[in-house]
Amino acid sequence: MAGETTADDARFDVSLRGIEVDGETRCTHYHTERDVIAIRFRCCDVFYPCFECHEACCAHEAMRWSPERFGEPAVLCGVCDEVLRIETYLACDHRCPNCEAPFNPGCANHWDRYFAVDS
Repeated sequence: MAGETTADDARFDVSLRGIEVDGETRCTHYHTERDVIAIRFRCCDVFYPCFECHEACCAHEAMRWSPERFGEPAVLCGVCDEVLRIETYLACDHRCPNCEAPFNPGCANHWDRYFAVDS
């Protein structure tokens, strides 16, 4: 697929891959002004902007983070490059606690794809 990044994106301080990723982690699948996070996938220890990018770039199934691991840093704010703990991200009311950048509240509809939470 055009724009697919299977190697780490040098613009970020973390291992980040995806499809047509911009400088604030928006991708070809999710690219509104508020789509500015990437999630470190437990299965491969790589950040992706969304589950669709992970599916397109990986030959394995995604693994969800279990609640006992919600204290781990796994959510990147694409605006300030802060890596948030999962528990911090889930409780931040769709705004980066570091830089106040707004996050897309619609992402909560997909949390169960990344984290072992009730949808």
